[in-house]
Amino acid sequence: MTDTNQQYDHAIAQCKNTFIKKTADYGTSWRVYRTISIADQIYIKAKRVKTIQDKQEQKIGDGIKSEFEGILNYAVIGLIQLELKSDDVEQLSVEAVSKLYDGIINKAKHLMTNKNHDYGEAWREMSQESFIDLTLAKILRIKQIISNNGVTMISEGIDANFYDILNYAAFGLILIEEGKHFN
Repeated sequence: MTDTNQQYDHAIAQCKNTFIKKTADYGTSWRVYRTISIADQIYIKAKRVKTIQDKQEQKIGDGIKSEFEGILNYAVIGLIQLELKSDDVEQLSVEAVSKLYDGIINKAKHLMTNKNHDYGEAWREMSQESFIDLTLAKILRIKQIISNNGVTMISEGIDANFYDILNYAAFGLILIEEGKHFN
C-alpha cells in the first residue's frame, strides 16, 4: 500500500499545483458554479477522453492526462462548493483554497485507502476506458439526484459520487504515470 499512497500523493500534488496556480491567476471564479455546472464540466472532460480513446487520435494539444487532472480538480471544486454555503464570500484567498483542497483530499484519500483494503486494489487491473465510463455514469447519477432535488431513497448522495470521480481520476493518473494507460 505504501507505493499506492506515494503514487496517490504524487498525482494529487500535480493536480493541486495546477489548481493553486489557476486560483492565483483567476481567483475563485468557480465559486459561481452550481453543482450541475460542475457536473457538466466533468462530463465534457470525460466525454473528450472517451472520444480520444474511441478514435485513437486527437486534434487539440492537451492529452488524456490533462483531462484526468481537470476531472480531479473539478471534483474537488464540486466538493468544496457542497461544503461551503452559497451565501459565503465568492472570492477566497489562495491560502483558504489550499486548506479546503487539502481537506477534501484527506477525505478522498481515506476513502481510497478503505476501498483499496476491501477491494484489493482492483482498480490496478481496470482499463482507462472503465475509469471514464464509471465517471460518466457517476455524472449521470449526480444529474438525476439534482433533478430529484438532492433527495435519494437508498443511494449515496452527490458528494459520494464526486469523491468516487476524484479517486477514479487519481487512479487514471497513477496508471498513466506507470505507462499502463494512454497519456
